Amino acid sequence: MIQATGLTTHTRQGKPPTVDDVSFEARAGRVTALLGAAGSGTGVALRLMLELQPGRGVTYFRGRPLHRIAHPSREVGVLLGQVPGHPGRSVRGQLRMLCAAVGVPALRADDVLEATGLVSLRDERLGTLSRGLDRRLGLACALLGDPHTLVLDSPADGLAPREAAWLHGVLRAYAGQGGTVLFTTADAKEAARVADHVVTLERGRIVGDQAVEDFARTRLRPRVAVASPYAARLAALLAKEARIGRRSVEVAREGGNHLSVYGSSCAAVGDVAFRHGVLIHRLADETGDSGPPALPEPPAESHATGSGTDASDGGPDSDTAVLPASQSAADESAGTDAESTPPTEPRAVARPVTQEQGLSPLPPPISVRSSRAPLRPLRYEVRRLTGVRTGLLVALSALVVSVLTAVVLARTGHTPLPRLLAAWHFEMPLPPAALGAGLLGALSFGDEFRHPALAVDRGTVPRRIGLLLAKLLVSAVTAVILAAVTLVTDRAVLQLVYGDQMTVLPDNWPSLLTGWIALAVGCAWAGVLAAGVFRSTAAGLAAVLAVPVALVPAVQKLLAGPAVHSAAGLPERLRELALVPWPAGGNHYVAAVVRMLTQPVGGALLFSLCALLVAYVLTALRPRPRARQ
Repeated sequence: MIQATGLTTHTRQGKPPTVDDVSFEARAGRVTALLGAAGSGTGVALRLMLELQPGRGVTYFRGRPLHRIAHPSREVGVLLGQVPGHPGRSVRGQLRMLCAAVGVPALRADDVLEATGLVSLRDERLGTLSRGLDRRLGLACALLGDPHTLVLDSPADGLAPREAAWLHGVLRAYAGQGGTVLFTTADAKEAARVADHVVTLERGRIVGDQAVEDFARTRLRPRVAVASPYAARLAALLAKEARIGRRSVEVAREGGNHLSVYGSSCAAVGDVAFRHGVLIHRLADETGDSGPPALPEPPAESHATGSGTDASDGGPDSDTAVLPASQSAADESAGTDAESTPPTEPRAVARPVTQEQGLSPLPPPISVRSSRAPLRPLRYEVRRLTGVRTGLLVALSALVVSVLTAVVLARTGHTPLPRLLAAWHFEMPLPPAALGAGLLGALSFGDEFRHPALAVDRGTVPRRIGLLLAKLLVSAVTAVILAAVTLVTDRAVLQLVYGDQMTVLPDNWPSLLTGWIALAVGCAWAGVLAAGVFRSTAAGLAAVLAVPVALVPAVQKLLAGPAVHSAAGLPERLRELALVPWPAGGNHYVAAVVRMLTQPVGGALLFSLCALLVAYVLTALRPRPRARQ
């Protein structure tokens, strides 16, 4: 069940709010339609409910606001627009990746594929899907967590009739199993055909909250709208005239002094009112699917005539009583004297609660919160990386460039063997493999912001520590594999082209190999952190290139000065501070790490990683500004 109360957007530059004090309920086991034309505020109302837009109000999903639900995707399934997935990812790959984010088994993806009729298209790329298939995929994503509630924004907009009929059948079946379904639409006929309850919005305000039977009768049939202080007597007279003339006329009380007459005309209603001396304030023909809200009654009174019409249409109230002609006898006796029947009192207008009454006059503010991290971040990151070909293409490109560079450098004969195996010339800022690792790291967060699959239901892309650790781990493993494959491939190609004399390893190859792997991992981590901080793949790659271009010269200049103090004996001092005894040869490894960090590239990379990590933590944990009061 959904309970929305007081949904209101902020006013800007003196303009009225887009949504103003919208309150309604969507019950379990029923399909509720939020009806409104373009600009009426239906989509904004959904965004306020889902806490995607700041404003005021509160929405409860089975008694809890969305930010109080531990796993929102398991409680509320959301479909807003197109599926924000990578166009090169397959349908099944997208669903399996989101299964890890939601925290459900990967087999759930096959279940929803079958439920939405996408089994035969599971290997299709997202970029090739039509609008109808994209809607099916969006519905499949919403159903992954087996939620109790579905919230959909214009799900059938732009679909073919066959696709729309299928979607409507799915929504009806879901509600039939006890779920809550809320969808927006601008088509009143669609709302009447699919929904059990219809909430109508006009200019950001609710003008109708009706069961679908009342909605279909009052909004989809031609009628005559009448406003009279003697509405009860006029209804009885119209029913009597219809019974005498054996005509099918239906009179509905819309609350207060308003009537809706079906099966008649303005001329006929005005003639009855004129002959019996009934005062009327408004008489208008209303046709069409959905009219604007009723205008306030004019202060001046006018007697009915057969030609009295009003160009404005009126919207029905939620209190509707049907008075067919066969049931008019009792009302006729109660309304024989026009002067003895007092005017019907208008409905009481709801007023805001004042501070003197002890309650807040405004609903609570709505703050936009970032999406939660995936429940299984490591599994999610692995499926994200392997689900598209971009990572493989980047790795292969780096490998090919490294091999070609190594062959060219070996021909000149001026490059030492360690740099030759890494294809790292003195004039190059970084070797191709390190740049490839940095680009793969930048893509891990850059793709999240470009194709925000995790932000489909909660707004901003999450930058939680758990997701960061998963990305760092996966990028590190990828960088190690790329670095190792590059060394093996370069050595094999050099041996094939120039013979065995080019592949003799130096004695200190273990320390060189460690430094090489550390360089690749450091570049990958710099790309991950920079892309997470600046929300861009290009910014992540730029941060990787900034290490050798900008930071390394600065570190070299800093280390070029005379040393006043020496760090000799640091391994021994660290060993004394250790709480557990070091293994044999531990001092040697510590000394190797210190030498690595004191190198210009190593020191600059360590400084860059520390700065980016601090920036990431500060931006991820920084509290968001509160919504305006």
